Amino acid sequence: MSIFAIPKTPPKTILFDWHATLVDTHDAMYHAIDEVLPKLRELRLINRLVKTEDSKTLEDAKLVKYVREHYKLHPKIRSDRKVSRTDIFQVLFGSDQEAKKTVHHAFDQAYRNYYGEVHPFEEGIEEMLFDLIELNLNVGVLTNRNREFMEHELAVVNGTGWQQFFHTVVCGDDVPHRKPAPDQILKALQDLEVEPGADCWYIGDSTTDIIAAKEANVTGIFYNGAGWNQEWIDKIFPGTVSHPHRPDAVIQDFKELMHLVRVEVFAVSE
Repeated sequence: MSIFAIPKTPPKTILFDWHATLVDTHDAMYHAIDEVLPKLRELRLINRLVKTEDSKTLEDAKLVKYVREHYKLHPKIRSDRKVSRTDIFQVLFGSDQEAKKTVHHAFDQAYRNYYGEVHPFEEGIEEMLFDLIELNLNVGVLTNRNREFMEHELAVVNGTGWQQFFHTVVCGDDVPHRKPAPDQILKALQDLEVEPGADCWYIGDSTTDIIAAKEANVTGIFYNGAGWNQEWIDKIFPGTVSHPHRPDAVIQDFKELMHLVRVEVFAVSE
């Protein structure tokens, strides 16, 4: 799979993931996870962890084993600051929707103790959002976190807030199932009164984002803000029967995204 490919259909709608895509809230996120994992037995979740043989990769199996034995993240995951809580919970609980619902709820309660500070994930994001609006595209943002947190973070990011850039904002508590279920993408498209299709691009930093995009039948673009190498990207998107979903494109930064958007949008308008 090319590290930088061109989606087959120009966008009319662009939806973004929030954390680790548009903004950096790693500190609050990891503090909340550190509070939740020691409670797995109390939450009756320790026996619902994915079995080693059912893990997608060897690294996933090692993470599950470490959490089962130590009730915390491995220090390297914590120090690397590359993996989102959604992917962590997906690795730990797989397809067990009830377990993930429980652990996300516990995370929300813990996150309330830490959230507040939020910064753009890379320079130029505000200008990019303005440019997308100028191109008359529908623009939305999705997040697995609850609306009470998201509304605050939207209002304070970059010191001025970004509410004006989004035609729709869909949060984890707005839908029955959080990502990797497609519910949030479908809800955003319903809000915008557009049908799911390849002319909706969803950009996110996690495997769960790409799963949600493909399940919703939209174009999935993997934002490689963590700087994974090609070998790792191929590993987390193996294209197997058990894990078939792969991104339609991989971008390293938002300059690449805007290049794709302009190439595709202006090609259609000519």
